[in-house]
Amino acid sequence: MPVASENRELSPYTGWTREHWERSADRLLLAVRPYATPGHGLIQLPGARPSWSGPHSDGLEGYARTWLLAALRVAGARGEDPHGHLERYADGLVNGTQPPLPSGELVPASPDAWPSLAEVRQALVESASIALGLRLTRPWLWDVLDDRTRQRAVDWLLPALGPSPVDNNWWLFGLTVAGFLLDAGIETDRAAATIERALERVDQWYLGDGWYSDGPNRSFDHYNAWALHFYPVLHAHLGDDQELLARYGPRLRAQLEAHSRLFGADGAPMPYGRSLTYRFAAAAAPWLGTLTGHTPLTPGATRRLASGTLKYFLDRPDGTGATDAAGLLTLGWHGPHPPAIQNYSGPASPYWAAKGYLGLLLPPEHPAWTAVEEPLPAETGDATLTLGPPGLLIQSTAADGLVRLHNHGSNNQLEGGADDPWYARFAYSTGTGPTSDGVPDNHFGLLARGASTTRGPAVPLGGGPGWAASLATPEPGPPGVRIVSATLAHGRAEVRAHLVVGAMPGTPVRQTGWAVTPGRTAQLHPVHGYAGEACQLAGGSTLFGAGSDVGALHGTTGAGPSLFVALASLTAEPDPLPVHALADVEITGLTVRVTWRDATVRRLVFDPAAATVRAEDE
Repeated sequence: MPVASENRELSPYTGWTREHWERSADRLLLAVRPYATPGHGLIQLPGARPSWSGPHSDGLEGYARTWLLAALRVAGARGEDPHGHLERYADGLVNGTQPPLPSGELVPASPDAWPSLAEVRQALVESASIALGLRLTRPWLWDVLDDRTRQRAVDWLLPALGPSPVDNNWWLFGLTVAGFLLDAGIETDRAAATIERALERVDQWYLGDGWYSDGPNRSFDHYNAWALHFYPVLHAHLGDDQELLARYGPRLRAQLEAHSRLFGADGAPMPYGRSLTYRFAAAAAPWLGTLTGHTPLTPGATRRLASGTLKYFLDRPDGTGATDAAGLLTLGWHGPHPPAIQNYSGPASPYWAAKGYLGLLLPPEHPAWTAVEEPLPAETGDATLTLGPPGLLIQSTAADGLVRLHNHGSNNQLEGGADDPWYARFAYSTGTGPTSDGVPDNHFGLLARGASTTRGPAVPLGGGPGWAASLATPEPGPPGVRIVSATLAHGRAEVRAHLVVGAMPGTPVRQTGWAVTPGRTAQLHPVHGYAGEACQLAGGSTLFGAGSDVGALHGTTGAGPSLFVALASLTAEPDPLPVHALADVEITGLTVRVTWRDATVRRLVFDPAAATVRAEDE
C-alpha cells in the first residue's frame, strides 16, 4: 500500500511521514465502505469463517473497529473530514441503535441494528471502540447529534457499566465506556464507580516494571501494551486526570523500556501471544507514551518505531502485505494465516490495528512528526534484557536487526492442557513464527511412542543479565518428573540447558531449534547429553511461510538427574560462523561453565533437590 512519496531526509530509516499515516488510514476506511449495510450500521466483511459470536456480532465489530480508525483520523485532523467519514459513522450510530416500539416490542429486524450487550457478550468489547470514538470526536459528532439519537446510544452503552463477564483485560472496556459518559456528563456517579472498580481489579495483576498479567494467571503478551496500559492511560489523558496519569504513566514508561526492544530492524513486532492479527496495534503504546510524556523514547525514535511497523505490514517489497487485493486487512500476519487466529476472531477483527494510529492525535507540528528518525534499540548494538516479572529474556543483534524472545514465565494452555504454540515455545523471534503443525520448534520434552510431552506451565526460577530460567512439569508424563530449564544469551549465541529430574533411566528426550525461514540460518549444536549431531525435521507452516525445517537433538536420561546442554543460534548474517565457535562450554557435574568469545564467563549451577538453578559470574 504505497500511499505517498518518501522523505529520506526526515525519515532516513522508513521514508514515511505523517502523510503516509493519513493516506493509509483513509485507504483502509474507504476499502470497507462497499461492505456496509444500507444505513451504515454494520460492516460485514467477507471471510471464510465467522467468529464464535456469529455474523451479526462480526458486523458490529466491523463498524466499531473501523469507527475507531475514522475517529482517530478525524480527531487528528481537528475535525477536517474530506472523505465524509463522520457522516457515514453517524448514520450507522442512528440506524444501529434501533428504538423500541411503544408496545415494548423491538423494531422488526433491520439490516443495520446492533446486537445488544445482553444478547451478545462480544458487544461489550465493541462498545469500548464506539465510546472511545465518540469521546475523541465529541465536538464534531456527539455534541451536534439530536437528543433522541444520543439517548438511544446511551441506552445501548449503559450495560457496559456492569461487572465484566471475563476476568481479564475486558474490565477495561467498561472503563472506556464510563470515561466517555463521564466526559459527556451522563450517569456520572455510575461511570465513576465503574472506572474505580475496573482499575482496582486490573491493579491486582500489576507485577511491577511495567508488566501486568492479563488476568489472574501468568499470561504476558502484547495485550500488556495495547490494552492493559492503553485504556487507563488514554482515559486519564483525555480526561486530564493528573492523579491517574501520575499513577499509570510511569508504569507505561517502564513497559516501553521493554516494548521498544521487541521490534526488529525491519519493523516487525514480536509474533508472540494471541491476537497477532491486530498487527500494527503494537505501535499504540509508543505513541501513547509520547502523547502523555511518559516515554523513554525520543520523538524521532518513536516515529521510527511506529512508521517501521506500519510500513512492515502495509508496504512490503515482496507483495505479502497485510491487505488483500480489495484493500482489506486479512486474518493473519503478512497475508492470511489461519493457525494464528483465535475462535473469537471474525473477518473484521484485524481492524483493532486502528489503535496503532493513535499518533495522529499529535499535531503535525509535534516533534514526533518533525524530528529526524532515530534508530531502534535493535539497531544500535547487541543487547540482552531480562524482564523479571514476566520471566522473559530479550536478545537482539545489530548486524541483522533480529530480536529473539526467550520465554521462562508466560503461560496460556489450550483446552485439555495442550501447549499453546503462541505462548509455550522456549523462544520466539521477529523473523520466524512458531510451527503450527508438525514438529514444534524451540521445544524440549520427553518422547513416548514418537510423541513429545508438552512443556506445561512455566514457573519462573529467576534471571539476570543475559539469563533466565524456569521449572515445568511435562504432560502427559511419568508422575514426579520435573524439568529445570535455563537460557544463556550472548550476541547471537544461546546456551539451552535442561535438567530432567525424576525420569526413569533411558527415557528419550528431544530438543528442537528454530524454524528456518528464507534469509535466516538456524544452528543447533549438541554439547552434553545428546547423541550425534542435529538432524533436520519438517517443521510445518509458520507465520513466515510453509515448509520450514526444524533442527532436533536426541538423548536419553541416565540414572538420576540428567543434564542436557546445547548451543543454538538464529541469524540473518550471510555465511555465519558455526555456533560452537562462539562459546566454549564445559560441564562439571551439574555446573555449566560458558566462556564467550569476548572472554566473559558465566556459570549455571543446577540443584536437583530444590529443582532450581542459579547463574554466577567469574
